[in-house]
Amino acid sequence: MRIAANRIEIELDDSGETDRPVVLLIMGMGMQLIAWPPGFVRALRNAGFRVIRFDNRDAGLSTHFEQAGVPNLLWQGFRTHFGFPSKPAYSLQDMALDALGVLDALHVPRAHVLGMSMGGMIAQRLALQAPHRLASLCSIMSSSGAPHLPMPDAKVMQLLLGKPDQADVQGAIEHTMKFLTAVASPLYPTDAGLLKTMVTISVERSYRPGGIARQMHAVMTDTDRASMLHQITAPTLVIHGKADPLVPYACGEDTAQRIAGARMVGVEGMGHDLPPPVVQSIIDALIPFLHEHP
Repeated sequence: MRIAANRIEIELDDSGETDRPVVLLIMGMGMQLIAWPPGFVRALRNAGFRVIRFDNRDAGLSTHFEQAGVPNLLWQGFRTHFGFPSKPAYSLQDMALDALGVLDALHVPRAHVLGMSMGGMIAQRLALQAPHRLASLCSIMSSSGAPHLPMPDAKVMQLLLGKPDQADVQGAIEHTMKFLTAVASPLYPTDAGLLKTMVTISVERSYRPGGIARQMHAVMTDTDRASMLHQITAPTLVIHGKADPLVPYACGEDTAQRIAGARMVGVEGMGHDLPPPVVQSIIDALIPFLHEHP
């Protein structure tokens, strides 16, 4: 279904059980609501939760911002690094207000908010913006955004900033597969055939590389979040893979250290993806945490 929120249109999926506590899922950069594994969503529902997931702005079937153009990320990164102004098409704060708008449109007064990667950053912003709306916060494979933290693996960064070899659907599929393979959990590799099926479904639903660049620009310019995380009052769970090549484990540790009372869970062999064994590890930590904070 599609709703109007924060002056844009947002595509969402709502499991719809209005008598249950809500878990709001916020996906990462360039990813769509269909990227949440069915087993993950099913486990949350089986544990008694209503699950709401949505496409972030500039991804999936939500409003896109092609009119804003595609930023030169290397140049904008240089400007940000040296303290020069760099204005993105929108900010992570705008994206947090999108998430808040989803809750408002569905008349949800309070929710457990769970974000993955960039989604974790948006969830942190939401916890700062509207603390009374969060029953809890869960930040998965994400970061505080502090400037001293380690960078992604060089090969992964090259793929993230690179372009497909050919400008068609097949090129998009192959490039996306290369990137997802590079960030995959080393202990739990995904079958290549299954991965291609998943990527093909995603690309055919929506493929907007300009949106990825604009979202990345928003992440790059969100430079003051780390210094504000001590203000978060929501019960917080931080889950991070110890083998994450895109957002290194130290980024999750720093997030947990900055939020008072946050619980840190490191997962051995987990990279920057959600294969079934990793999903099970997350669920094993997440479900008891959610039940602790109704």
